[in-house]
Amino acid sequence: MLSASALPGTSVWTSSRKDVDGNPVIIENQLEKSNHDHLGKLITYLTAIEAHAAVWIVADPRPEHVRAITWLDEFSPAALYLVKVEAVQIGDSEPAPLLTLIVGPSEEAKQAGDAKKEMVESDRLRQRFWAGLLERAKGRTQLHTGRPPKGTGMSLSAGPRGVMLTYAIHTHGAWVGLVMGGGHEPARRVYRQLEAHAAEIDAAFGRPLEWWEPDGRPNCTTGISIDRGGYRDEEQWPEIQDDLLFAPDRDTPDSSCRRSSLPWPPRKGM
Repeated sequence: MLSASALPGTSVWTSSRKDVDGNPVIIENQLEKSNHDHLGKLITYLTAIEAHAAVWIVADPRPEHVRAITWLDEFSPAALYLVKVEAVQIGDSEPAPLLTLIVGPSEEAKQAGDAKKEMVESDRLRQRFWAGLLERAKGRTQLHTGRPPKGTGMSLSAGPRGVMLTYAIHTHGAWVGLVMGGGHEPARRVYRQLEAHAAEIDAAFGRPLEWWEPDGRPNCTTGISIDRGGYRDEEQWPEIQDDLLFAPDRDTPDSSCRRSSLPWPPRKGM
């Protein structure tokens, strides 16, 4: 049973109800084409009384408002419904309203919203991680300039055309090294020259590097995997960033950096 209650300051087109559990519900009636004004009212009243649900009844739902309610159902804890109302008549009967649900909450929509929020949060964390890495690199190298990216990788020109100093950060792992190629044969020659001295480079570096020249692929790589953590391990960020930036300066190898059989790029969530 729905029980009506007054909603101060509203027009006759908006009302507040309660569902069977006593939770407040907003009903917005608009017997015309949907517009931004009524969408704004719906959201305002929904938040003002902390309603658990809202129903927007319109004669003609516009596509942008269908998308808006769909988005709100994905990200809002409240349940929102967009309903189309039409007058129908059978024979000589009195016209009667026909209500058609256009958009409503669903478990799939909530799951999609949670997945999108997870992506946004991951982008935010990665951008903060890269910003911290760039800040720690100041005063040590001129390579690290520009804006921090949101993705899992950051590449910087490292001299010859097609040779890139590349960092990668994933959920619980990271990688740093040189990516050489990109369709530029001189860059692949740089790789082969380095690989010819792999044992000496590994010894000078203090730990074995990964060397990878795949057949039929444009890039060759050499680098190391960092197993200390990734962008989800925020308390370890300073150490991870130092491992990525200054690993060659470490006095002794430790368990945070070891040879990995992973090809470039490293698997997500490693």
